[in-house]
Amino acid sequence: MKAPVPIRKPTRQIKVGSVLVGGDAPISVQSMTNTETCDVAATVAQIERCALAGADMMRVSVPSMDAAIAFGEIKKQASVPLIADIHFDHEIALKVAELGVDCLRINPGNIGSEKKIREVVASARHHGIPIRIGVNAGSLEKDLQLKYGEPTGAALVESALRHVDILDKLNFHEFKVSVKASNVYLTLDAYRGISAQIDNPLHLGVTEAGVLRAGTIKSAVAMGALLLDGIGDTLRVSLAAEPEEEIKVGFDLLKSLQIRSNGISFIACPSCSRQEFDVIRVMQALEERLEDIREPMEVSVIGCKVNGPGEAKTADIGVVGAAPRSLVYLAGQKSHLIDTDQLVDEIENMVRTKIRDEQIQAERLILKTQG
Repeated sequence: MKAPVPIRKPTRQIKVGSVLVGGDAPISVQSMTNTETCDVAATVAQIERCALAGADMMRVSVPSMDAAIAFGEIKKQASVPLIADIHFDHEIALKVAELGVDCLRINPGNIGSEKKIREVVASARHHGIPIRIGVNAGSLEKDLQLKYGEPTGAALVESALRHVDILDKLNFHEFKVSVKASNVYLTLDAYRGISAQIDNPLHLGVTEAGVLRAGTIKSAVAMGALLLDGIGDTLRVSLAAEPEEEIKVGFDLLKSLQIRSNGISFIACPSCSRQEFDVIRVMQALEERLEDIREPMEVSVIGCKVNGPGEAKTADIGVVGAAPRSLVYLAGQKSHLIDTDQLVDEIENMVRTKIRDEQIQAERLILKTQG
């Protein structure tokens, strides 16, 4: 049974390359490269690994003019839209705009004089490039630090609105906003506050969330709560881990809320002494083997017959563990028995067969429609 999907707050829609952000567009998932930007080959390779994991777009830090030149070469080879992360130097922003960047991540207030800001905004307008205003709790303006004494949700919102006001005065509205913090409560307070005051799309994230396990939990708690509130149009899970892992966690978060699918949603028991096979080993192997699958599918693998049939009946493919043979359900109906000691091979084969059959049916339908 499908739970009701959270109703998203209506936001203005912008376009980052080929990806729509905001409005009724799917919530997009992104990450950021951690290679040396001037190493074009390494950066492109990392971007493509993330694209294979499902990334909708990627962000690349561009701290120097040499990096900007390299970014131009990276852009030519990347298969997903690229966002340039730029601070302080407006000339770098102008350069990557000429080289085809899909989005600029800047804070107008720290890019320099009003003249420099106008130049960057004019270039973004000319090239059809949106901007992301990115406010972080760790880099608030000094006067706001003095005013609030410490980072607060209100301080983050006030900082963001300063940058928003600059763009509004220049009649530039193609932008999204983030108000990130490493603290869950601060993150919630800031995003709920800014969401109540603007209709621009919001980029969700818990900045510097931590290592893979702890950072995943922290990000899921904060972003999960916001998504359930209907807040958020794109997201990044910021982990001290390879960017591909950020993409996987981001999609797992969206899948858990039934907001967006990207591959297989596994239902698996935590295992106990009733299990008829090594559930943990089987699931680890399946997750690794089926990592390339992007088609949405629900697969239930339960180690015994206590909860197995109930879970199997609601999945696309369900397996109820027994020895020496386990029972398979397809589309909620009992189907056939498979050898329990061959579960990984058997389940992988069923998944890939289902995908192939559905693709063949779709192709036949297209041919029938056309002819």
